[in-house]
Amino acid sequence: MDNRKTRILTGITTSGTPHLGNYVGAIRPAIAASRADNAESFYFLADLHSLIKAQDPARTQRSTLEIAASWLACGLDPERVWFYRQSDIPEISELTWFLTCVAGKGILNRAHAYKAAVDKNRAEGEDDDAGVTAGLFMYPVLMGADILIFNADQVPVGRDQIQHIEMARDFGQRFNHIYGREYFTLPEALVDDDVATLSGLDGRKMSKSYNNTIPLFAPRDQLKKLVFSMLTDSRAPGEPKETEGSPLFQLYKVFASVEETAVFARAYADGIGWGDAKQQVFEVVDREITPLRERYEALMARPRDIEVILRDGARRLRERHAMPFIAELREAVGLRDLSSTSVAADPDEEAPAEAPVPTFKQYREADGKFYFKLMQGDRLLLTSIGFDSPRDAGQRVAAMKEGALEGNADFQLADGVSSDEVNAALARFVAAQLAKK
Repeated sequence: MDNRKTRILTGITTSGTPHLGNYVGAIRPAIAASRADNAESFYFLADLHSLIKAQDPARTQRSTLEIAASWLACGLDPERVWFYRQSDIPEISELTWFLTCVAGKGILNRAHAYKAAVDKNRAEGEDDDAGVTAGLFMYPVLMGADILIFNADQVPVGRDQIQHIEMARDFGQRFNHIYGREYFTLPEALVDDDVATLSGLDGRKMSKSYNNTIPLFAPRDQLKKLVFSMLTDSRAPGEPKETEGSPLFQLYKVFASVEETAVFARAYADGIGWGDAKQQVFEVVDREITPLRERYEALMARPRDIEVILRDGARRLRERHAMPFIAELREAVGLRDLSSTSVAADPDEEAPAEAPVPTFKQYREADGKFYFKLMQGDRLLLTSIGFDSPRDAGQRVAAMKEGALEGNADFQLADGVSSDEVNAALARFVAAQLAKK
């Protein structure tokens, strides 16, 4: 589309409390990736998605707080990335409806979660759709809106989620085809086969569904107790032990340095006792988790601060991306300002011309400062404050030419003009520029 940074979008399910498997498999690598200079990263709390399964309002609120505090405690920087709550971006819900109107039901019938529910019902002799909500059925459309609203280029997912990215591509492609322009970037699934997966207390994959997890921010005493309860074999002290397939060794390895891991592997070969091994595993895990736990507890004690962070992220993101883009999409589908056109009484009468494309005009006043204004034909839409240099004014105009109406600190709307009208005008401007290419 342009020379912008690669946009990478990650959805964070707001259900339950994070465990060590979530941390090493998702949180830690995602936060490391967020520090890349060549990427614009989007991280959102998928609280609307959580309503498909959870109907406990207090638990939904608590889980959202815990997940937000966890990511912030682990180092996510809301000044560097877009960090927001899904439900604070109403444009996502509006886009969900636009996509619903182009999504093929046949594609949704093949969604993994829906098919699994149908298969379960059939196995139990129930009607195919028994207990299946429209929310579960439409889940892929909401996910598509999450991705397409910000024209994400890449979405990190596990292999079981690739289908959702393919469906988002299909919805975007259908919309582009129907409305005759490349409104949406078609996202790519970003699958990391090297991502760490941990075994739980019983040797199976660490998962809340198996009830075998170690909570990420368990108190120190509880963390030690859980590590010491991990499954091991019956080999006695002095007997060599295998590192391959050992949940205990695996846990040590993802928290230790390469040198420490090599020493621990030699201890296994030399027959370290399981009690000593578990003590070393506890110490290396606790070493990394303790400072994170302290930050987490401090954040949990200040829920208002987290609320401010999330609302500020959503506000800035709406102004910079979501509001201008949804205004453009509303224009595309025909949800338009009726005052910008009229219907001829006589069908043979020539239809009036469309509203003129908005224009920016830059000028210098007697005070020596530089200004700009946005015009639509003879109508004034907004005027800027004075800038000290033409470069500063030009940079602000360049941003607005990309559809960015950010706050109102450096401009004021003309009398009788609403921000929605300006957003629509900017969308027409962007559309006209793209049409020339």
